[in-house]
Amino acid sequence: MSETSISSGSGTRWLSENPDKAWAEKIYLLYSPVWMTVMGLVMATGLVNSFGEIAYNLVGLLVMLPFLLIPAFLSGARPDLHQGKAWYETFWFKSNLYMWSFVFWGSYFGSEYFFDVLGMVYDYPMIEKTNFDAALLGSGEQKVPLTMYFLAHAYFMTYHTTAVVVLRRIKTSNIPFRALIWPVMIFVIGYFWAWMETKAMANPFIEQAFYYKDMARMLAFGSIMYAFYFISSFPIYYFLDEVREKSWSLWYTFMASCTAGMLTMYLLDFWTHFVGPIY
Repeated sequence: MSETSISSGSGTRWLSENPDKAWAEKIYLLYSPVWMTVMGLVMATGLVNSFGEIAYNLVGLLVMLPFLLIPAFLSGARPDLHQGKAWYETFWFKSNLYMWSFVFWGSYFGSEYFFDVLGMVYDYPMIEKTNFDAALLGSGEQKVPLTMYFLAHAYFMTYHTTAVVVLRRIKTSNIPFRALIWPVMIFVIGYFWAWMETKAMANPFIEQAFYYKDMARMLAFGSIMYAFYFISSFPIYYFLDEVREKSWSLWYTFMASCTAGMLTMYLLDFWTHFVGPIY
């Protein structure tokens, strides 16, 4: 995938002007269909069910780790992209740090809203020990398997990368009213991925282990609530090392992710307060 194949016009572009960021974005986009295929096969075959708790966690790790390991392995061959930066100063590392922090918040705290407000049900009797979620928030009737943290990291890396690519295309184009279209597209892309994930995951292959109490309402209305994650995070993540000369520090990256998590918490709780459960 060459730079000219994804750019048009003098300023309009899909990938970042920062070569370090554009390089990582290509890797994330190319790997995304791979993890989607892997997850489809895992769900369709049901083979992992025979191997129990360890297998579930390994699947999550195997899906997540390439987002970190592939650019880490390949970056040594492209020192020109990183301008002498240490590995922890590169976009590929900071983007994974951002996502790890945001996903941890979303899985540890945010899952409780999915259980009690959106009617999501996890029923994995084989996963008894590797669960981790909020001690005080939520009813506590369900637990979050550790593998969901790993899987969500992969999912969110894809969602955020595709969103940034589309948003950049709009932001750098000459289309009328792009200042208004930009926030609208943040919601549209967020809702799209929320709906698609719900539809893809709550399927007949794993309906005994993962489902929603009212699937129709979850797809139509619950996807709006799920999209709050992305409405909060996409605009922040967009600016992570977007300009080469304004590289974010690790601390700034972590705090930006925490900000996205806190904004999401407000939106989720306001929905709970004013709308309430949808099932």
